[in-house]
Amino acid sequence: MKKRLKDEGNQTVTNCNVLKLKAQDGKYRLIDVVDIEGMFRIIESIPSKNAEPIKQWLAKLGKERIDEVFDPSLTIQRAVDTYRTKGYDEEWITKRIKGIQERKKLTDVWKDNGIDSNLEYAILTNDIYKEWSGMTAKEYKQYKDLRKESLRDNMSDIEIALADIGELTTRELAKKHKPIGLEENRKIAKEGGQVASNTRKDIEARLGESVVTKDNLLSYQYMDEYKQIENK
Repeated sequence: MKKRLKDEGNQTVTNCNVLKLKAQDGKYRLIDVVDIEGMFRIIESIPSKNAEPIKQWLAKLGKERIDEVFDPSLTIQRAVDTYRTKGYDEEWITKRIKGIQERKKLTDVWKDNGIDSNLEYAILTNDIYKEWSGMTAKEYKQYKDLRKESLRDNMSDIEIALADIGELTTRELAKKHKPIGLEENRKIAKEGGQVASNTRKDIEARLGESVVTKDNLLSYQYMDEYKQIENK
C-alpha cells in the first residue's frame, strides 16, 4: 500500500513518521505512524469492501460540514447534541454555549486592539491562565491528564468561574484602556488574571483547600505509553 500511495503521489506516505511501539509479540519495534487525518486518507485509498462503512461515514461527515457552511445553526445544534451524548445536563450546556459567545467577545476586542494571529491569542490566553492558576492552558491540560479534549469541558464550576472572571475582566479593561499590540495587551491580560487570582485566594482561604484540581470528566484514561517505552 505504501508503494501504491507513493506512486499515486499521495503526501500521506511522505508525512509518515516512525515510532518505537509495542508489537503483538510484546517487543518494541519501529513502526510507521500517521495522525488522524492521515489515517482517514489511507482508509479512503483501501480497495476493500471492509473499508466501505468508514468511507460512507466520512462522506456523511463531509456532507454535514458543507451543510453547516450554509446554515451555521447546525454547528451549534451538533455541539449541543454532542454534549448531551457525553452526559452534560442542559444547564451546563447552556452555560458552555454562552461561554463560547463571551470568549468571542474577548477575541473581538483583542482584534480591534491589533491582535491578528492565533499565536497571539494563545499567548494572551496563557497570560490570563498563568496569573490565576499558575499554569498555562497547555500545562493545565497536562495537569488534568487531557490531550485533545477541551480544558473548559473538564473544569469544575469554580474553575470555570475563575476562568470567566479572568477573561471578562481582561475584556473590560481592554475596552477601557485600548492597548495596542501584543505587549500592551499582555499587560492587560495579566491584570485580568490577577483579579481572578485574588478571587481564587479568597475562595481557597474560606474552603481551606485548592480549587484547582486534577479532576476531569473523561470516561476513559490514557495509558502512559511514553514511560513504558522509556522503561524498555
